[in-house]
Amino acid sequence: MGEGAIGWDGLAASLVLVVVAVVVSFRRSLGLEGTILWACVRAMVQLLLVGYALAVLIDDDTPVAASWAWVGVMLLFSAVTVQRRAPEVPGAFALALAAMGASATLSLATVFGLGIYPVAPRAIVPIAGMMIGNSISGTVSAARRVIAELSDNHAEVEARLALGQPWSDASRPYVRAALRTALTSQIENTKAVGLVLLPGAMTGLILAGTDPVDAVLVQAAVMFLILGCVATNASVVGIGLTRRLFTSDHRLARVTRRAV
Repeated sequence: MGEGAIGWDGLAASLVLVVVAVVVSFRRSLGLEGTILWACVRAMVQLLLVGYALAVLIDDDTPVAASWAWVGVMLLFSAVTVQRRAPEVPGAFALALAAMGASATLSLATVFGLGIYPVAPRAIVPIAGMMIGNSISGTVSAARRVIAELSDNHAEVEARLALGQPWSDASRPYVRAALRTALTSQIENTKAVGLVLLPGAMTGLILAGTDPVDAVLVQAAVMFLILGCVATNASVVGIGLTRRLFTSDHRLARVTRRAV
């Protein structure tokens, strides 16, 4: 067993707080016991499957093209996830795929184009996973907030259109508010890194024996790229979705927000 490996015994011991959460849910009649246990089982199965797949992908004999194909699968699955989480958003799959595809392309081009990491499966898959995975919540938030803002302010938008404003101007204040909401969470997370939050990449490198300063530099690069991804996603979704909600003659389609 390699250094830092916890083994199955250690994994079982890490479930202590999960048991506590289940007990609390049961005692307080929260009804979350099944959900908590299912989340743990599902996460474990998914991680094991990914772990076995990564063992093949990062093998020196595996072509780099296989890693890029895996990135494509991640993008498709992420777009499906966004569609499921925001069913009220028209064309959510296409918008999410375009947004996360654009942000992943920009971030990976930056990482590999500037030589921050070598173009190798060991770098391609984890970095793409961090960029795409951290983009899902921001993409969902941006899409749902655009729908909510335009739904809640439907009368005001219609009044602006009646006064002769084009759809882009009539919707701008509400789309701006939606995008600010979608970006706020990631901005606050970025501000809290180091003082409150010790992120996974940095923690993992330190546990693996990397010099803390080097680990910090890696984590900073990752956080900046993630923030850029979230901003790119919010912009693509905000512009693309807003355009879909207006007709060619500048009329707002009836939009209905979905209760959370």
